[in-house]
Amino acid sequence: MASPLISTRRYWALFVYVVLVSHASNGFYLPGSYMHTYSPNEEILVKVNSLTSIETELPFSYYSLPYCKPPGGVKKSAENLGELLMGDQIDNSPYRFRMNVNESIYLCTTPPLNEHEVKLLKQRTRDLYQVNMILDNLPALRYANQNGLKIQWTGFPVGYSPQNSNDDYIINHLKFRVLIHEYEGAGVQIIGTGEEGMGVISETDKSKTSGFEIVGFEVVPCSVKYEPEKMTKLHMYDNTSSISCPLELDRSQIIREQERVSFTYEVEFVKSDTRWPSRWDAYLKMDGARVHWFSILNSLMVIFFLAGIVFVIFLRTVRRDLTKYEELDKEAQAQMNEELSGWKLVVGDVFREPNHSKLLCVMIGDGVQITGMAVVTIVFAAFGFMSPASRGMLLTGMILLYLFLGIAAGYVSVRAWRTIKGTSEGWRSVAWSTACFFPGIVFVILTVLNFILWGSKSTGALPISLYFILISLWFCISVPLTLLGGHLGTRAEPIQYPVRTNQIPREIPARKYPSWLLVLGAGTLPFGTLFIELFFILSSIWLGRFYYVFGFLLIVLLLLVTVCAEVSVVLTYMHLCVEDWMWWWKAFYASGSVSLYVFLYSINYLVFDLQSLSGPVSAILYLGYSLIMAVAIMLSTGTIGFLTSFYFVHYLFASVKID
Repeated sequence: MASPLISTRRYWALFVYVVLVSHASNGFYLPGSYMHTYSPNEEILVKVNSLTSIETELPFSYYSLPYCKPPGGVKKSAENLGELLMGDQIDNSPYRFRMNVNESIYLCTTPPLNEHEVKLLKQRTRDLYQVNMILDNLPALRYANQNGLKIQWTGFPVGYSPQNSNDDYIINHLKFRVLIHEYEGAGVQIIGTGEEGMGVISETDKSKTSGFEIVGFEVVPCSVKYEPEKMTKLHMYDNTSSISCPLELDRSQIIREQERVSFTYEVEFVKSDTRWPSRWDAYLKMDGARVHWFSILNSLMVIFFLAGIVFVIFLRTVRRDLTKYEELDKEAQAQMNEELSGWKLVVGDVFREPNHSKLLCVMIGDGVQITGMAVVTIVFAAFGFMSPASRGMLLTGMILLYLFLGIAAGYVSVRAWRTIKGTSEGWRSVAWSTACFFPGIVFVILTVLNFILWGSKSTGALPISLYFILISLWFCISVPLTLLGGHLGTRAEPIQYPVRTNQIPREIPARKYPSWLLVLGAGTLPFGTLFIELFFILSSIWLGRFYYVFGFLLIVLLLLVTVCAEVSVVLTYMHLCVEDWMWWWKAFYASGSVSLYVFLYSINYLVFDLQSLSGPVSAILYLGYSLIMAVAIMLSTGTIGFLTSFYFVHYLFASVKID
């Protein structure tokens, strides 16, 4: 018992120390990585990430192409769970800089390209693959002019294919521009949680931290044809003369068999006024703030419209009926009971057990788990705790939150089961199903997609070891916590129904139109609050853009929760008014049907915005991940709508005294 207590005390001591240090400093900053200052002439190493393309969405290893390898061999960097799931493969590279030293360097000359290498280079070039480099945790930025606009990209292309030409040219010369800021260690306390670990720079470390900090990393790619005989006389890291990027094709390096490609680079250090805490601003500039605000205003209009309907239902219809009913004497009440109409007629059936009640309880439990994960993640991200500098941290955090929220899922699903059944019998089966339902769907889809990625030899394929890790996390953390939550749910008091249920179910009157049309139509209102932000999220996932407007996303999430709750309440009341007491599943899908529109919008985005996406493999990957997202949204929004409707119906019939 002593060990956990000591561990807890250490965490509290660290927390108190950080708080005290932050009060003693002139500034406090929580970025995604530990600041590193470099002395003049100090060696800086560049890392390379997977090759990526918006055309195929299949990442490949940097060294799958005939690039120069570092002298000590290729070494992989330690990666977190999120990076592995995203298909990142970060390796060391032969590119080395010396702080504040401008130089032109020769790397290597390849052996004559064989048929396989030429075919691979041409394919990667025509599929618009980008090389992604990292310096001091910053991705390489490239600027290009397109239609008079300055466009910013991360990474640079493997090569390019000129118009009206069947030839392809490889990028073999890189002009790096490293922006640096001189740091004197004056009065700033910094705590970091990045790849270098956690640490605080104190006042006593000023002398150690004085130097230069890297605040920008830009690259200009070129294709240059060298004379192999001349270049092979050089050794790696020998100095070469600086060159300007040629515009003529005959001076560029063509990709064809028996060609020998020489790789060189230049680096220029430029002093900048940008300080280290602001160095990610260039990457996180999100244009179109007006569009985000338009989305929020549009959602507010929908909310006020629905709130007006709910207000009318409560104050004019329900309250008026209840007030009249309560003012009558007993004889008049008995007479009125025989003349009841609308929702009051279903008083003996409104809490009758729904069809597939176990599945409903399981989906509600999973919905609570997904909603909790989304809310906590977005709140943390909105307050800056999910920095893009910590690659994969967002996805890792989401997975860990989902695992530990299993206790909430088990509690809610089992308590709902007890409420519907009136007994705890069978709660273990409900808890097990809750622990396996959504993760099982995700596991099946990911396995199918993974076989496709394995067949394509992509770095996006999950290794077998990661599969075992995910399954271990699932069955060693999520399942036990869900069972624990279920056990707590059996101890909690079941929700008591305010009215008794008749033995014989009441016949539901026939209607001119099927109720599912109304349920499907209800999903358009929550989708209206979501679709603009959904466009930016899809662009960030599939077009390689940064998404960091989590403040807007948090507002949209709150609006979405409100709209889902209002839509479900209005629709449930409408069904009760036409004597339809089978409201349980309809309340769930009234708000959950938004997922159908999200999936259809994803298909629309694939057809009209991802026109560059090529090949059936890429389309299957896209649709597979979109299906996972749609199922998660259905469970989350459906749960919000159902729980709101349940408490609305409970309140409504608790106010009526009908025997």
